[in-house]
Formats: sequence, C-alpha cells, structure tokens
Amino acid sequence: MEKELKLNNSGDKADTSIKEKLWIAIPATLLIGLLFILIYRHHAEFSWDGLASGFNQEFLVFFLIGVFAQLVDGTLGMGYGATSTSFLLAYGVPPVISSTGVHVAEMFTTGASAISHHRFGNINKKLVKHLLIPGVLGSFTGAYLLSDVIDGEKIKPFIAIYMIILACIIIKKALAKTIIKKKTKKLGILAGFGGFMDSVGGGGWGPIVTSTLLGRGRNPRYTIGSVNAAEFAVSFASGITFMYFGGIEGWQIIAGLILGGVMAAPLAAFLVNKIKRKPMMVAVGILIIILSLKTLSRGFETLSSFF
Repeated sequence: MEKELKLNNSGDKADTSIKEKLWIAIPATLLIGLLFILIYRHHAEFSWDGLASGFNQEFLVFFLIGVFAQLVDGTLGMGYGATSTSFLLAYGVPPVISSTGVHVAEMFTTGASAISHHRFGNINKKLVKHLLIPGVLGSFTGAYLLSDVIDGEKIKPFIAIYMIILACIIIKKALAKTIIKKKTKKLGILAGFGGFMDSVGGGGWGPIVTSTLLGRGRNPRYTIGSVNAAEFAVSFASGITFMYFGGIEGWQIIAGLILGGVMAAPLAAFLVNKIKRKPMMVAVGILIIILSLKTLSRGFETLSSFF
C-alpha cells in the first residue's frame, strides 16, 4: 500500500514537472522557430549588405522607441504597445506597418516576459486560461481586419483618438486613491475586446485588461504576471496574422524595437522597485496624449471627411 502511494506521488510530481517545463519550453520553441522563419523569408534584409544599409538614423530612432517602450512596460506592467505605436504614428509610420512591427517585436518581448514571470512565480494559471483563448480570437480578428479589410490611413485619426482614451484610462488608474476589491466578471469579453483593440490600435492589451483587473482590486503581482503571460499568445496570434495576410514590411522597425526592448529589459527590471508607479503612469499618459494629438492634427482632414 505504501509503495503504491509513493509511486502515485512520484507520478504526480513527474506530471507537474513536465507541465511546469512546458510553460518555458513552448514560448522558447515558438520564438526560435519564428526567428528562423523571419531569417529564411527575409534573408536579403538579414544579409551583411542588408544589415549594413539598415543601420542608419531611422534605425536608431526605432531602437530608442523600443528602449523607452520597454522601460514603460517593464515598470508599469502596461503601455508597450500604446507608447511605441504613438511614437511610430507621430514619426509618420503607417498604421499597418506600425502595428505589424509592434506585434512582431512583442512576440519576443512578451515571450521573454512570460518566461521571467513564470520563473519568479508571478503567474495565476487559472487567470491565464480564462484570458488566453478569447484574447487570441480578438487579436486574430483585429489583425485580419487591419491587414486585409480596413484602410489603415483612413482609420489613423481614430487610432489616435483611441490612444488618447487609453492614456486617460492610465492617468485615471494612477490617480485613483482607494481600490475596492470586486469580483471580476465576463473575463472572456474583457480579453476578447482587449485583444481586438490591441491589434487594430497597435496597443491596449495592458491598459484595458491589466488596468481593469487591478482596478477591481486584484493582486498586482499575479495580475501583471498573468496578463503578460497571456499577452505572449495574443501578440503571437496578431503577429502571425499580419505576416500571413500582409507580409512583413519595415524590418528596420521590427529589429529596432526588438533590440531596444531586449537591451532595456534588465534596466526595467531594476527600476521597477525604484520608480514610483503613479507619477510614472501620469507622465506616460500625458506623453501619449501629446503624441496622439500630433497624429490627430495630421489626419484631421481625413477625420472630417467622415462627418
């Protein structure tokens, strides 16, 4: 009897160990596979001549955007997409290219983030499962519409307005004094909406999903870790969709964002306990509003034609 119990316990431990390893093995395998696909399909850009011609002033701009966006996301648990997209749109990058660049870059940054959060025990697996499928479906739908149906230039002013709304949400959450814990309902609808708007707008998963869950009194550590882990699947779904329907344009943007994000990640992890969240959230929100107003002013004529 005792031997049977020991065998059962050892079997349970082995199953648990395998499941734990899958949380690291799956993201790592997907990222390695994605990297090989990118190099294979765009080998000309990754050749020595392609790389040499690509490292110019524009690449430096995209690199700095990647650094700043990762610092924001690493210290706040949200804002990578909203920050990087706002900068790219303000710089004059078309919506489809900016959203594709942000989401392909986020495949790598969120994959690394998911693995890190798992290692530090910051993931509520039940919450991840509730967010995963609806978030992926919403992300896929938004990416398909933007890449194959919607004219990106025509919706550019609307994306700028959406970014202003996101910035207001971030500022509102920062200024909230007390948070009353409430039971979170309809997680699937929240995740689906967050994934859809993240793909169409180039950001919003964190501000919509993370801020809503934190606003309802959920534990910040497990909320940020779980939402970031689910974001890897959301970003992967939208990135693959953009690649399939529209291909990849602007590899300089992607490379700059990835390199900047990867290099800034350790600094963001160091600063997360050094910087006060509320002033940082307000500052980021104001910055996004300024950048979005600049984009909106450029597309005012397009916006007025709809009314």
